[in-house]
Amino acid sequence: MSHPLEGVGMVDLSLTVSEELPCTWPGHMVFQHKTFTWFAARHWEAADVLDRLGAGYQTRWLLMDEHTATHFDAPSHFIPPPGSGLPDAAEVGATDTAEIPLTSLTGPAAVVDVRDLVDEADRSGVSPPVTPERLMAFEDRHGRLQPGDAVLLWSGWDRFYRPGEEGRRWAELPLSGAGAAWPAPDVAAVELLHERGVRLIGTDGASVGPAEGGGPVHVAGLSRGMLFVEALGRLEAVPPRGATFLFLPVRVSHGTGGPGRAVALLPSPQAG
Repeated sequence: MSHPLEGVGMVDLSLTVSEELPCTWPGHMVFQHKTFTWFAARHWEAADVLDRLGAGYQTRWLLMDEHTATHFDAPSHFIPPPGSGLPDAAEVGATDTAEIPLTSLTGPAAVVDVRDLVDEADRSGVSPPVTPERLMAFEDRHGRLQPGDAVLLWSGWDRFYRPGEEGRRWAELPLSGAGAAWPAPDVAAVELLHERGVRLIGTDGASVGPAEGGGPVHVAGLSRGMLFVEALGRLEAVPPRGATFLFLPVRVSHGTGGPGRAVALLPSPQAG
């Protein structure tokens, strides 16, 4: 019997999670990945490792923010629950992220090339806006955006996802106003996508919201029940049309989103 994905290429669009990479939003809980127990007790120069359980295997523990590396934003990330008395409170703010159907995080991919908006010489920390006009220009070339499409903004920003000093360009410098920032849709663009029936927006930037303040864009989309997938990678391997996008998050109860694996399924083998 043939494999169910025979003849289908798969591209991993997920960023690697590592203590050496800028995988967490600056100011949030830093990512940690440590050994709990190893095969046998050893004294190493850096630190001792212990065979805590005497079971002859190793396991490690994770400490991570929900919004680490490639992850999705649920409405509750920015929308308070009903009855809270807080601004923008709505029913969608009470959605349990563990119950968000995977079909809401899947759809035909529409990859919008916005690489020309990135100005590496800019040091303002202001995200170049992806406007409705830019989205309609994509439609002129590739057809009208349809309900259920996953609109993915390809800026090439994942090239800054690097260890050490270089990794500061990914989020730290833009957020401090000391570096170029990733392109991000403005509120009008989010509203246009909602009118088209799009419920899923992805980006290879650090956030769907702009570096100078992501609140309005998040509220505009998440309050309408849209979902965001942030910090994607390798969108250059996905054509403007024809692929299927899938994001499979960790099923965390009462979360505001969560990390996971993003993939694109291509109609012909182009995986790597």
